[in-house]
Amino acid sequence: TKNNLTSHSNHLLSYFKSIPSGLLIMIMLFLEPSNKRVRPLAKVSSLVNLMSPSKNGAVRRFGQTIQSLRSDTKSPGTTLKGNSRSSGPTPTKRRNSTLWSETLDIHQKSTFSTKEIKRQEAIYELFRGEQDLIEDLQLARKAYHDPMLKLSIMTEEELAHIFGDLDAYIPLHEDLLIKLTEETGSDGTVAQIGQIVIDWLPGLNAYRNYCSNQLAAKALLDQKKQDRRVQDFLQRCLESPFSRKLDLWSFLDIPRSRLVKYPLLLREILRHTPPDHPDVTSLEKAITIIQEILSDINVRKGESECQYYIDKLEYLDEKQRDPLIDNCKTLLCHGELRTKSGSRLHVFLFSELLVLTRPVTRNDRSCFQVCRRPIPVKDLALEDLQDGEIRMGGSFRGAFTNGEKAKNVFRVSSTDASHCQSHTLHVSDVYHKQQWLNCLRTAIAQQQGASPDVQEGEAVPAKRRSAARVCDVNTDENCPPASGPKLRRQTLSKSRLDQKLHESQKRKETKV
Repeated sequence: TKNNLTSHSNHLLSYFKSIPSGLLIMIMLFLEPSNKRVRPLAKVSSLVNLMSPSKNGAVRRFGQTIQSLRSDTKSPGTTLKGNSRSSGPTPTKRRNSTLWSETLDIHQKSTFSTKEIKRQEAIYELFRGEQDLIEDLQLARKAYHDPMLKLSIMTEEELAHIFGDLDAYIPLHEDLLIKLTEETGSDGTVAQIGQIVIDWLPGLNAYRNYCSNQLAAKALLDQKKQDRRVQDFLQRCLESPFSRKLDLWSFLDIPRSRLVKYPLLLREILRHTPPDHPDVTSLEKAITIIQEILSDINVRKGESECQYYIDKLEYLDEKQRDPLIDNCKTLLCHGELRTKSGSRLHVFLFSELLVLTRPVTRNDRSCFQVCRRPIPVKDLALEDLQDGEIRMGGSFRGAFTNGEKAKNVFRVSSTDASHCQSHTLHVSDVYHKQQWLNCLRTAIAQQQGASPDVQEGEAVPAKRRSAARVCDVNTDENCPPASGPKLRRQTLSKSRLDQKLHESQKRKETKV
């Protein structure tokens, strides 16, 4: 009826009058139809900013409510991020560094001599090291190996190639822990440890294949890291507290680094063992055994590394393949060097050959393309060039500049006239240059029968090169320029031959 409508209108009017003016204007703006483009609500920083300043408590409370609603509508990822920022990053897991003496009370500690405490500390360090190694191996299996297998991030064959036989290594170290625990007395000391270690050490031969395969395993892991799934998984593990900021390869390399510590740990125990102690003889025998095991592992590892790089050599011409390559069992040195013209080479010094290569990629497989015919070490001559003695830069570059005086340079060449090779090689720094020179000198001393007792940096008289040898500057990119016109071998007179030999002796050359 008309009276009812009037009554409702009065109530509605009184209701609108009770609403604060600022809020009423805002409601009307939202209710008003419009065809204009309006900025979305989500992009507005705060609805409170749309309202005029007011002292009205209702408006302030409304603004606070909108602010709380905006904070509640954040995505879960944003909320978690905000909470983590306020609470700080998850702390990285730390190793327990408690000493053996710290496990004793003051009365117990006073009953031991200083030397005995140091002996027990050394034994305890061996014990704790085994615990840490077991923990790391179990972590590598549970946090990396098993999840990647379950999620099909890598195949079982790939994981076996990278991780090795973890199921065999973990029980091996657990066995030593059990024996040491059984030998520990009520006062926390281990009376004798030598025989325990002697009986346990042969099990370390299980690491022969593991260490020999490390180079290939690392190459496969680096290749798999190109996969986004593998990369993402490993990155998440690295950011987790259990990783201790170590990547996967750091965990896989821990057993190798642990092996080389055993002689040091045993010597430390022996150093604090009294001379008349019955454990002295056993410890000395244990040190001899571990050294033999490590020596055998090193030999196998060296042979495996040598064969790995031999398989990666690629020949443009079958004539480049020297039969001596099949006899190479040791890779003495390798790395990136630069030629006189500035080109990058990857040089390999095998026990029998010096091979100059260029890194290339074939069908997503990295390999090393052999540049020249390898130089047999028995025909190798080395010249240590002084800083500033030659200038770097190719013929095109040298046409416009005087060239830069080179530092850390040496020259290798063949004494065989049929090879006619000479290469001036530039090293990054003096330390690596000295390493190269030492390796070259050692190799040439072994192959040419020279005295190996050469002091570091001392020049060795080089084997005389053929006086008739003339380098071909067109085919030898690093051939030193001839002092005169090229002469054919049969045109050299006796006087000219003697002169060239005399000049050759004056040159500062060393053999490797």
